[in-house]
Amino acid sequence: MDLAPTEEQLLVQRTARDFAERVLIPKAPARDVSGEFPTAELKELAKLGLLAISVPDELGGAGAGTVAYSLAMQELARGDASVAVAVSVTNMVAELIALNASPALAKQWVPRLASGELVTGAFALSEPEAGSDPAAMRTLATKTASGWKISGTKQWITNGGHAGCMVVWAVTDPSAGHKGISAFVVDGKAPGVSVARLEEKLGLHGSATAQLVLENVEVGDDAVIGATGRGFALAMMALDGGRIGIASQAIGIARGALEAAVTYAKDRKTFGQEIIKHQAIGNMLADAATWLDASALMALRAAFLKEQKKPFSQEAAMAKLFATEHAWKICDIALQVHGGYGYVRDFPVERALRDVRVTRIYEGTSEIQRIVIARNLLRGLT
Repeated sequence: MDLAPTEEQLLVQRTARDFAERVLIPKAPARDVSGEFPTAELKELAKLGLLAISVPDELGGAGAGTVAYSLAMQELARGDASVAVAVSVTNMVAELIALNASPALAKQWVPRLASGELVTGAFALSEPEAGSDPAAMRTLATKTASGWKISGTKQWITNGGHAGCMVVWAVTDPSAGHKGISAFVVDGKAPGVSVARLEEKLGLHGSATAQLVLENVEVGDDAVIGATGRGFALAMMALDGGRIGIASQAIGIARGALEAAVTYAKDRKTFGQEIIKHQAIGNMLADAATWLDASALMALRAAFLKEQKKPFSQEAAMAKLFATEHAWKICDIALQVHGGYGYVRDFPVERALRDVRVTRIYEGTSEIQRIVIARNLLRGLT
């Protein structure tokens, strides 16, 4: 098995790393305090071709594939996780529309997402009572003479209030269960779309997380992605790919924290020697480095399978579960290595611990990943 990235993948990775070093890392502490949404940075990333990495080039994306996307996400998250998650969701929305919408609908929205014209995309699936259980959805799309009217409330929407384009899931046939759910492309600034509240979160302060209300939002028949009734299947497919992005985000955050911990452990001395030479500290860092490498390999395996159009749901769930659970442990170790200094904002590991915690929740909680994995084991898909 050849694990070496291609020249194109390395170029994408280097471009993302350079941007993170030049732009994101210097601004990340201030953004964490101010909560400023990274509009300018997202537009710059679009110019570099990093806002729609896995989207086909004929629709304005980089067309570089899922492996390159994973590598870039790791670099961006190492710099500023708030920016990385905005990129992740935008790429996911653009890819979903590009691969599943009608050619006309894809041409209407995807190039504008990739270019940064619309700033970001939003994935409006979750609701106050329908997070891990999309079949409990209450948002309703009612048929009209010219299209549909959508009404409902969406919860935990990343980029909410800033997205120029949203994919909104709604019930089109209440009698059909999950087969009665459809996906629509909705203008983020359409009449009837409003932000009910912006959440104040533990971490990712520069990422907008909103509760959105849709009141009789009108869309045409051509706004349906695929066909009516296909929304649940589209959501599950998109979430499989999204899990690779979140695994990559967790890896990037953890890598930054581990690098900070190693640097600190080489500089800090106790009992006459650098603390990295103390077995207790060295062992913690050794575990962290091992978990990080394993996480990266699992994420790249899932990304490679997706790129090759092979089944990858199991591998994506495993990568997301392992990477996010261990990224939390790595960030906790990094803070512990810093001692009291790790608990204050003068050092980046405090922010890393807060930022990484949500990766075990969104795009499917760790508990949901275990359900997915166990069901696949029951079917013999190992």
